Amino acid sequence: MGHPEPRPGGIESENHPWKIRLVEHPKRFESSQFRAAKETAHKILHAMEDADLPYGPRPVDGQQGAQNSERWEMHHGGSLWVKGARDWLMYRARVGIEWSMQFCADPAKVDRLRQEAAELVDAFPLTLPALADLGYDHAEDLLRTPIKDADGVEAWTDSLFNSCVPLSHGNHQGILPSVPGEHHYPWPVKGADFVRYDDFQLWVTLPDGTHGAVAPVDRRGSGDGHVRLTFVPEGSAAAPAVAEAQDRGLMAVLPANSDVALQAFARQVAPGRRTASGPLSSHAPRRAGRSSP
Repeated sequence: MGHPEPRPGGIESENHPWKIRLVEHPKRFESSQFRAAKETAHKILHAMEDADLPYGPRPVDGQQGAQNSERWEMHHGGSLWVKGARDWLMYRARVGIEWSMQFCADPAKVDRLRQEAAELVDAFPLTLPALADLGYDHAEDLLRTPIKDADGVEAWTDSLFNSCVPLSHGNHQGILPSVPGEHHYPWPVKGADFVRYDDFQLWVTLPDGTHGAVAPVDRRGSGDGHVRLTFVPEGSAAAPAVAEAQDRGLMAVLPANSDVALQAFARQVAPGRRTASGPLSSHAPRRAGRSSP
């Protein structure tokens, strides 16, 4: 399906010989496949217990229509929904196909994703009947039909088995310093937001004012307050050191008395302490839990 010629929105450039043309995004065509997948995903989420939701709390009741309210956004991230013996489960595919990426997707490679999804669903025999009960009665056709062309890629891209990873707006599209979203930060780092201790600050402000992510270098309670830089933006002053560390198989580590380490462990150490090393503060929670950035 063709799109109208993009409308100019400005030019960005620097002293280097490059220019980026900013254009208005054409109105996105929402396929019937995506509408059906979203409707089914919302039914699944409505039936799930809060503790079983894959990525944090559900939107507040009665707020979905309010301006700037939190709501589920469906991310094309490889959402493999299956029905277990007790409840619905969502696994992530080897890769997800973002909507715009379908236009460079090789049908043969997408078909491998279909085959892998079918093998997973076959291991959960309650899935297809449960999806049919929810009105998503073409799931079996999606799983059994080889993908050979762009139409097949489009159908898979907007299907329940790719397009329905339920995320809040921040976790989906957010940008630091407010909330880091999956579209802008690497998943191996962003994924830690959903398993980290509530009192560990994953995302920090670096000395040059850019924002990055850090991880402890040892287990909780070790007393070691050093932190490893796991992500910095390309323009950060720390980027060359992180790149060199990765190239040499090393870690880029900041000391325990650095401002970055103190940010990361601020809720685990006593107020006013000048180092993140040492015993946990008595006010630090002793258990892990789901957390929001």
